[in-house]
Amino acid sequence: MLASKLPNVGTTIFTRMSQLAAEVGALNLSQGFPDFDSPAPLREAVSRHIAAGHNQYAPMTGLPALRQQVAAKIRGLYGREVDADSEVTIVPGATEAIFCAVQALIRAGDEAIVLDPCYDSYEPSVELAGGRCVHVPLSLPDFTIDWQRLADAIGPRTRLIFLNSPHNPSGALIAREDLDRLAALIRDRDIYVISDEVYEHLVYDGVAHASVLAHEELYQRAFVVSSFGKTYHVTGWKTGYVVAPPALSAELRKIHQYVTFCGVTPLQHALADFMAEHPEHIAELPAFYQRKRDLFCDLLAGSRFRFRRAAGTYFQLADYSAIRPDLDDVAMAEWLTREHGVAAIPVSVFYQEPPRELRLVRFCFAKREDTLRQAAERLCLV
Repeated sequence: MLASKLPNVGTTIFTRMSQLAAEVGALNLSQGFPDFDSPAPLREAVSRHIAAGHNQYAPMTGLPALRQQVAAKIRGLYGREVDADSEVTIVPGATEAIFCAVQALIRAGDEAIVLDPCYDSYEPSVELAGGRCVHVPLSLPDFTIDWQRLADAIGPRTRLIFLNSPHNPSGALIAREDLDRLAALIRDRDIYVISDEVYEHLVYDGVAHASVLAHEELYQRAFVVSSFGKTYHVTGWKTGYVVAPPALSAELRKIHQYVTFCGVTPLQHALADFMAEHPEHIAELPAFYQRKRDLFCDLLAGSRFRFRRAAGTYFQLADYSAIRPDLDDVAMAEWLTREHGVAAIPVSVFYQEPPRELRLVRFCFAKREDTLRQAAERLCLV
């Protein structure tokens, strides 16, 4: 029998809940993808580039035109000049970017600190590199960093700290002051940062995203990961990018070239065109999703769920303690799907050791208005 390298990993909760939603005909507010189309000019650009014959391998680091658009965006938003050739790498999805960055950093016996609740790809990537994750829970109810616990978790084997802001699943944000504190904490240590910023443009209520790209000290030891899929409503395209200083980018690219080598060529052409021709898309994105958040939350106001409006991402947490405190959140998510026709994700799956009294589920509001109205109507009857 083959001994599994990931013995504790099974089918993800996202797949399971989406399958259950399909089986019972529930509205799927579990997995994080839109149920509406990407912009028409972007879809038309893909067809145009396929017809034009742009169907062979792209350069390993990504099409120059797309890397240049990313560099221009970073200059405009975060005030950082990055070299499109040596600091920007296009990859088939942010998950691959995280995997390659981990493989570049972690050696056997190294430790990586993750802040729970955290996205489920971090730990398997570390384990496959021969490392071990040290879990530091965020402070409830606001999902803020407990700086004393983080400092206590750092040891001689600590090689990497994961950041995620806007944060999945909570929607919480890291502030510039948090980045300053982290920089001071690791200043004299050989510790690196992977900053998962795939929801960088989904920040609400007039707040600016605090990116590691805008932090001079942290950027020098960081891989910053983002996602075209999240930004342009094309999660199925599995296209993202990672920005890092030249020496770190070089190490990541050594791994990337033997994982996928390159991203999908016509998609890269289309994204480069769209970014150049429609810069307003990014500027309008926060208001676009805030309207969806506010609609969903306003409609849920009459329910028995309790919640604070998400500060970022397209996820809204809801506390169901007043409804079924007898159910853990996995059972609650299944009950909501089967009995009330709305699929959600239990928050406990993002933890190594979830708080015993955790009664939170996550809804995705990246949906059409009629989907959100139907879902909220059903949830108000729970």
